[in-house]
Amino acid sequence: MVLKTSENSLIGCNDHTLVTEDDGRRWVTREPAIVFFHKHYWFNVVAMIRDNGVSYYCNLATPYALDREALKYIDYDLDIKVFPNGEKRLLDVDEYKQHSVHWNYPPEIDHILKQNVKVLVDWINQGKGPFSQAYIDIWYRRYQELLHRRA
Repeated sequence: MVLKTSENSLIGCNDHTLVTEDDGRRWVTREPAIVFFHKHYWFNVVAMIRDNGVSYYCNLATPYALDREALKYIDYDLDIKVFPNGEKRLLDVDEYKQHSVHWNYPPEIDHILKQNVKVLVDWINQGKGPFSQAYIDIWYRRYQELLHRRA
């Protein structure tokens, strides 16, 4: 469900949503998640709302594009996971390196992604935007309000 769009960003929520991977695998999300996309940053953020707190999965990816069909971006396989206790892990570095060679990513892409990892870690450390509990509370509450209106 789209909660807000602006000139540069989109905020949404998914809850028990069907996901289809590029290899055809399909699965359903287990918990509600606030999603954040921006047109100027090379990452998107999925804030998964769990009983033990909020976990974040951050995809290093192109800024999103929205057309009549879908919200689209290129995922570069490099990810940061943030656990409810604040621990951060950079994931899939080997996969990123393999795909970088396989798909022949230009050096500019590597530079852009490394710069955006720094921005992302800065946001995480500062509790900025989607990494703020108040942000999650506001948008999850909005999702619940909209959900009840539809019922």
